[in-house]
Amino acid sequence: MTRLYCKGIFVSFRRGKRNIHHQQSLVKIEGVESRKETEFYLGKRVAYVYKVHKRGKARGDMKPRKHRVIWGRVMRSHGNNGVVRAKFRKNLPPRAMGARIRVMLYPSRI
Repeated sequence: MTRLYCKGIFVSFRRGKRNIHHQQSLVKIEGVESRKETEFYLGKRVAYVYKVHKRGKARGDMKPRKHRVIWGRVMRSHGNNGVVRAKFRKNLPPRAMGARIRVMLYPSRI
């Protein structure tokens, strides 16, 4: 079975010397090492999948589930080392730093 996503790591929020921008997350995609290689991933969907302690219904779900997802999208590249900026529907929690992010291989821009 093939997976439809690439692995990534949530590195940090976008930040400057004094300010942190929580609405933009920096994601390092596995196997991407340059700014030119990030162009393929622009506009792709990203997902942060996390486990829930208490099984409860999330908004829109019909039955309780163990895992929940925060969806987002790759906005643009960040720097020259293959890091991208992603914007999520709800800001990622700070405890997610260093966690896995799924970078989906859709929608296609070809």
